Amino acid sequence: MSFIKPARRLIAAAALVALVSAGCSSGDDATKATTTSSTSTTTAVKKKPAALHAFVINLENESFDSSWGPTTEIPYLATTLKKLGLFLPNYYGVAHVSLGNYIAQVSGQGPDKAIQSDCLTYSDFVQSSTADYQQAVGDGCVFPASVKTIADQLADAGKTWKAYQEDLSAGPEKATTCRHPEIGKGDPTLLARPKDMYATRHDPFVYFHSIIDGPACDNVVDFSTFADDLKTEATTPNLSYITPNLCNDGHDDPCKDGKKGGMARANTWLSTWVPKILASPAFAKSGMLIITFDEAESSGPKADASACCGITSTPNAPQPGLSGPGGGKVGALVLTPGGREAIDETPYNHYSLLCTLEESFDLPKLGYAGHPDTKCFTPKGGGGSALMP
Repeated sequence: MSFIKPARRLIAAAALVALVSAGCSSGDDATKATTTSSTSTTTAVKKKPAALHAFVINLENESFDSSWGPTTEIPYLATTLKKLGLFLPNYYGVAHVSLGNYIAQVSGQGPDKAIQSDCLTYSDFVQSSTADYQQAVGDGCVFPASVKTIADQLADAGKTWKAYQEDLSAGPEKATTCRHPEIGKGDPTLLARPKDMYATRHDPFVYFHSIIDGPACDNVVDFSTFADDLKTEATTPNLSYITPNLCNDGHDDPCKDGKKGGMARANTWLSTWVPKILASPAFAKSGMLIITFDEAESSGPKADASACCGITSTPNAPQPGLSGPGGGKVGALVLTPGGREAIDETPYNHYSLLCTLEESFDLPKLGYAGHPDTKCFTPKGGGGSALMP
């Protein structure tokens, strides 16, 4: 495995810019970005962005060593795919438990008390003020329409997105899109059922009124539609946010269907679906696939609550990781067409994932994606460019 040194990153950056962003910003590049205040966004110089197709897959609740170490039960990710892409060993979750990490990836918002309990009751977020980096101050689960996500940004920019949620349509509600509890009601998906292993808390877009109160809600769909959408570049969204069900993401073991779960089940799921993504027309032309985990070992007193990247507390959570500042070290892998094995040891987290997507799509930064210590991993913030041949 080769270590990607800064000089190599800069040499290869021009090639990646052509692929994913045609104009990205960096905190140390005054000609490409300006930061107007601590509450403002960092905005890239406007250039025509590439027609990027980004894919994000989240797996669940695994320590770094058990995911990427020599005894891993997910060798397709840790060995096979790792040889094809950029490995980020110092990538961290930002919270415990699950939900705060998913919300961070799509909005840059930090957790609050309700989110730190996975929103057992699907309550409205009651906001009292706004803090630095657009942080909504208050408590609750479903953010007001003024709090935006990358989905809102993409729609405003004339780009497309979908959240593909496995088993979304399997519930008793018979929902085909945008499944979520009623405001003020308990979440019935906290435990999987034999034929329904969808989890609301792993579907971050339904925690924003900007999504659930309008037609954007129809973009939160069952994963069963993904294969057809993947067939052509035209039908593949610019952002595909993919969440396996509670068994296929490694969360449950054994699974409610009576079969083996954990990382072994996630390994099978990835080895089935990732080749389809890599072979798709959209990925082949302008693709980027990011695979990571929400948090490290969320249950029990031995949970890893470490963090990186300067954010150790948030306005609504003095300890985002319950017993510490973050969600622990989880690692991540980034794949692009023609990529090769590489490693970037820069510290990153879920806010970095949002930052990377926003830079790649030439969008302003939301929430902690715009924090000065949040680094993007393409192309200026790290070694994403090293994926190019």
